[in-house]
Order: sequence, then C-alpha cells, then structure tokens
Amino acid sequence: MNPNFTAEQDGIRRALRELLHKRCGPEELRAALDTAGGHDPALWTALAEQLGLPGLALPEECGGVGCSVTDLALAAEETGRALAPSPLLATSVLAAPLILALGTDAQRADLLPRISDGTLTAALAVPAPALGAALALTGVNGGDWAGGGRAGGVQARRTEAGWRLYGEAVQVLDGHSAGALVVAAHTGGFVRSRTLLYVVAGDAAGVVRTRQTALDATRPQGRVQLRDVEAQLLGELTGEDVDVAEVLARAGDFAAAFLACEAVGAAGRVLERTVEYLGQRQQFGRVIGSFQAVQHRLADVYVQVQAARSAAYYAAWAAGGQGGAGERVGGLALAQALDALRRAASEGIQLHGGIGFTWEHEAHLYFKRAAGDELLFGPGHRLRAHAAEAARLFELTEVSM
Repeated sequence: MNPNFTAEQDGIRRALRELLHKRCGPEELRAALDTAGGHDPALWTALAEQLGLPGLALPEECGGVGCSVTDLALAAEETGRALAPSPLLATSVLAAPLILALGTDAQRADLLPRISDGTLTAALAVPAPALGAALALTGVNGGDWAGGGRAGGVQARRTEAGWRLYGEAVQVLDGHSAGALVVAAHTGGFVRSRTLLYVVAGDAAGVVRTRQTALDATRPQGRVQLRDVEAQLLGELTGEDVDVAEVLARAGDFAAAFLACEAVGAAGRVLERTVEYLGQRQQFGRVIGSFQAVQHRLADVYVQVQAARSAAYYAAWAAGGQGGAGERVGGLALAQALDALRRAASEGIQLHGGIGFTWEHEAHLYFKRAAGDELLFGPGHRLRAHAAEAARLFELTEVSM
C-alpha cells in the first residue's frame, strides 16, 4: 500500500476544501438546514458543475469522471470537515453503486448520467432501523430486514402490467426530496421470499413523502409511504442468480469507508477549533491551553483521531479493490472513526466552557453527527462484533488428540 495521495487526489481535496470554505460556512450551513430539502441546491450544483463530485466514482461511459471509489471516499474527509449538507451520501454512495452494479443498460443510461451531472438525486429506501443490517455492517443481510414476507416493511407483487410496491420505509436519507428511490422490497410470498431492488420515481402516483425530525439535522431523513406504487425492477429477473445481498454488502463496505473518512474530517476540524479557542481564552492570567491537564486531554484526542484517520484511509483503499481478496474493513474503520469524532466533539464542548453547550456554537453539530451516524449505521460495538464474526475471530476449532 502506498500511503501517499496521488496528485489527482490532492487536487480534488484541495479544490473541494476551497469551495466548501466559500459556500458552506457556519451561517450557510444553518440556513441550508432550515430549508425544505435540508440542503443548499446551489451548493449541490456547484459541487456537480465545478468538481463533478456526484459522478466522481462513476465510469465515463455513464457520464461520470471515471475515478475510483477510493477517490470519492477520500474526498469525504473535506465534506465531513464542513458538515456539508448535501445529497452526496444518499445519491452517490448508497444509490448509484447499486444502479451501476444491478441496473440494465437502459436503466444505467437513463439514471447515471443525470446523477453524474447533479440533475437527479436518489435515495436508498429500506425499512428502519435496518439500514446497517441491509448493508451487512451490523449483521448478515439475509433479507428479513425488508419484511420477511410478512406484514411490515415493503412488499412487491408482480402483475401483468408490471411490479407494484406497497409498504413504508422511515429514516430514509434524503427520502423526502430525492428524485428517484431505490427501494428494497420482499417478493415471492412466505415460501420463496427474497429481497429485490426496485426503482421508483419520487413523484410517482401513490408515493407519499414527509421529512422527519432527525437528531443530526445535517443528514435530513424522510418517511416514504408506497401505496400500490408502480415500480421498475432494478436489473433483470433471471432466476436465483442475482445476489442482491452481496451487492448490498459491497455497497455497505464502501459506504462505511466513506462515512469513516467523513467522521475523521469532522473530528479533525472540531479538534482544530478547540485548540484555537484554548490558545485565546485566558484564566488565572494564562491561556487555558498552557495548562498541562488540558494539553494531556488534547493529546489523547489527537492520537485517537490520527489512528482513526489511518484506519479510514486504509478502508478507502481497500474499498477500491486494492486490499486482499474479499477484504472488507469499512465497518471496523467506521467504528473507530465514530468513536474518535464523539470523543473530539465531547472534549470540544467541555473545553469551550459555557459557550460550548449553547445552540449558537457549532460543537453540538459535530457531536450529533457522531451520534446520528451510530443510530443509522450501527453503534461501534455492533460494527466490531459483526466484523469479528465475519472474520471468524472467536470461532472455536477442534483440536485432534
């Protein structure tokens, strides 16, 4: 593994940081959160037109830039620093890879170029709170999370005219505003039940969507109700050879690497802000940062953030297919990164004193990012437990005498 960034990766990160510094400061961030969609459409357009960010990891024949998923994950460190509210995670990290992997040529030609140029946003709709399970981050994604063929979740039935969906999914990232929905639904009844993915237009008849209140306002979520909605199967139904669970697991590992890079970017930024404040604030005639106890606390946070950054970079590298055969380390990196972000934000809140506990200060937004991602994608202990189980770390072996 070469730990150095390429010139292209450095250029992407530098250009993205400059753009976000100009367009996504604290005031712009709060203004975007108060809009109906929960993000600034002008910022999304700038990210698409100036940097090609939505299509960064999509092939050129689909209208994308043609970079690897590693480049997109590494760029996420900059979006994490700014807590940039955008449809990037829902569209380019969760939905687009599934369309690319499973979609027919016609579906790719229809959806991916519009995703690449920023004119179409998309969302992955799975029944809550099953996103972590669906992406194989907190358990084996056998399919029961989508309804199991019983009441609840989202069900699909095939008619002479096509597929129809009915059911509900909540806590769908950008589900209230996305132009296209990739919906996980069960079909086949109880005996031959299996999970398939479907594409539904966001404005299709029978789709009822509302924005939900979320702990982390920078990750807007929606409730999606499907009332006998016309849907298009993602891909072709050729029998039992389509391994949807495996495709979701690969997408989940990439999503975890992306989220880990976002988390270390956010942790690094909140640590920077805390160090800046402690170098200015005085107590007992000295700046607070000169006290040894404070320095020890900051040093511990710094070490934890740097360790998480190394893990996140390795996960991004492995997600691009450069690791060992079948190596999936995104979940472990995400657990470490979320722990680092929670620690950095907690210390930042406390060391800022009274101002750190107020809504006016941005420290609480970083803490909520860590807590919100844990709720969506699984707490650290479950991410680690599933990784250990998948690696058969604690499996007992019989010793022949």
